[in-house]
Amino acid sequence: MALSPQLVAYQQRIEQVLDQVLPSTLVLPTRLHAAMRYAVLNGGKRMRPMLVYATGQALGQELECLDHAAAAIELIHVYSLIHDDLPAMDNDDLRRGKPTCHRAYDEATAILAADALQALAFELLTLAPSTLNTTQVLHMIRLLAQAAGSQGMVGGQAIDLASVGKLLTESELETMHRYKTGALIRASVGLGARAAHCSEAQYQTLDHYAACIGLAFQVQDDILDIESDTATLGKTQGADIAANKPTYPSIIGIAAAKQKLITLYDQALSALADLDERADSLREIAEFTVKRVH
Repeated sequence: MALSPQLVAYQQRIEQVLDQVLPSTLVLPTRLHAAMRYAVLNGGKRMRPMLVYATGQALGQELECLDHAAAAIELIHVYSLIHDDLPAMDNDDLRRGKPTCHRAYDEATAILAADALQALAFELLTLAPSTLNTTQVLHMIRLLAQAAGSQGMVGGQAIDLASVGKLLTESELETMHRYKTGALIRASVGLGARAAHCSEAQYQTLDHYAACIGLAFQVQDDILDIESDTATLGKTQGADIAANKPTYPSIIGIAAAKQKLITLYDQALSALADLDERADSLREIAEFTVKRVH
């Protein structure tokens, strides 16, 4: 589906912010910085930064106060993709329509580039605008750290690797994906909400929305791994099947997976029912999540 001008503006904005915060290739070590920029720039849907911007604006925050949080979550996401593609993990050759970082450079450089992106993400959160107080900044740093750690994305990846070739229940699969994919998506919404001085009730409502679209994102990923193609996806189609990984279609069937996608979408929209038209970008991102083709 085509994105609205607002979401396209978010994408364009985060590209500029990322270009500014990433080290120049003229600064030593130049090869490392080149690898970092290669992995981050000119690719990806930028869904997580869009969620930061859309959430913050839904609650009345200015975009300038959201830039570093939006960049930080994308840097964490890209670091995870670099590691995910490594020979010791998924051993993939293609990401975002171009050779993976370890193929374009080398394995050691890719690992170091990912490590540096993770460190830069947390540095960015400390460079908060004056409109954010110290308590907010600490909440945001802790939120991102938890989402990226052993009880979040990294933990989900560990469960994923341990599950290859095993028959999981639907509940076990959902737990894995709420960690692996859902944690960063929830953190994206959470960062935007915290930066906007939200109430606890608003935070809980938005977190439920994020949990729904986070799981929906993975369900659609599993469906696309079967029904799409490598050129459209920008990554290897059928990789999960080839690796004998548990997916929603393999456990509950393709028809049930598609129905689950619709249910999660409906629940996400219901969570936004009390928010006004300023939350329309969040509604559109939910729709994009379930209708995307890559």
